[in-house]
Amino acid sequence: MLRLIAVFVAILAAMTGAVAQDYPTRPVSIVVPFAAGGPTDTLARNLAQHMSKTLKQQVIVDNRAGAGGTLGVGIVAKSKPDGYQILLHHIGMSTAPALYRKLPFNPLTDFEYIGQVADVPMTLIARTGLPPDNYKDFVAYVKANKDKLNLGNAGLGAASHLCGLLFMSRIEANIQTIPYNGTGPAMSALMGNQIDLMCDQTTNTTGAIQSGRVKVFGVTTKKRVPALQYVPTLQEQGLKDFEVAVWHGLYAAKGTPKPVLDKLNAALVAAIKDPQFKESLAKLGAEAVTPDRATPESLAKHLKAEIDKWGPIIKKAGVYAD
Repeated sequence: MLRLIAVFVAILAAMTGAVAQDYPTRPVSIVVPFAAGGPTDTLARNLAQHMSKTLKQQVIVDNRAGAGGTLGVGIVAKSKPDGYQILLHHIGMSTAPALYRKLPFNPLTDFEYIGQVADVPMTLIARTGLPPDNYKDFVAYVKANKDKLNLGNAGLGAASHLCGLLFMSRIEANIQTIPYNGTGPAMSALMGNQIDLMCDQTTNTTGAIQSGRVKVFGVTTKKRVPALQYVPTLQEQGLKDFEVAVWHGLYAAKGTPKPVLDKLNAALVAAIKDPQFKESLAKLGAEAVTPDRATPESLAKHLKAEIDKWGPIIKKAGVYAD
């Protein structure tokens, strides 16, 4: 009996290996756990286009928004581990364990890691009708009108939510926050003068800033963004040691065969090396990672470090969801 079991296992392994070697034989979908039109969606569509070249199959974006991004993540965690449904997620993958009491997945045990993709700075923006025209006046205005203002975000745990919380904490002015089902809807509300403020990724704000559809008061990273070189950083303007950048990673369901993961990683590495991909991100204020970061090992290490970093901060703030 043991011999028969061993033979069966060997045959199954051989069949799995053969299937993996042929991968992909049909389109691959990148699940984005946020609404279409947001920054992660924009990055995903650029990435999908370039990964398609290497995989020689169409790579499509599948938006699965809901529950602060946890819905889409949970879908991939429970998906068939064959590499045809993968996940692109940002910093929220590391903050979810502290934000949600009941999480339908474990970031550290329910996924295979493909690699990091890109880093995206954030910008502090406001509706065009807001009176201040510079950062100093803006801070004074927010403090004086904190009971009348509101700050939009893409939902609990989204990068825009975390950035907003950190900013309010640093200037000691707590204002009302309004969550939306994704950054796209939140940006539309801001440009429609339905909300006052927002802190969001350059992949979503650069075009609106350049066209004058929103006011900008600063960039959240230490260095200025090439696409917005005229916009000073918040640190330059006096908000010391304030730095928020959004990193993105690519994941597959636990148990996905290594040959499949290797092909996905090769497609990712080819994309981040592609001058056109780099240029497309640069126009949005984002930056593709270096090849040494586009590895499963690098993503696994970075995710664990980020979970350890954000967990205590979120718990201290007392922010959580059921």
